[in-house]
Amino acid sequence: MNKIFDVVIEKDEDGYLVATVPELPGCHTQAKNLDELMKRIREAIELYLEVNKGAIEDHMEFVGMQRIEIPLR
Repeated sequence: MNKIFDVVIEKDEDGYLVATVPELPGCHTQAKNLDELMKRIREAIELYLEVNKGAIEDHMEFVGMQRIEIPLR
């Protein structure tokens, strides 16, 4: 059986790509390029699942992200 996980990707101030899996608290990694990032987040997810057997719940579904602009004072 396979499970699909959503991965949020951001770029930090040093230019690194940072991947986070919202469904798995604390599951994140970083890399300089997208190919390496996806390899690393796959490994991070697999390790998370190995360490936290049975802890995965289908309680939330990722819908999307939106941006909102707030003026700074």
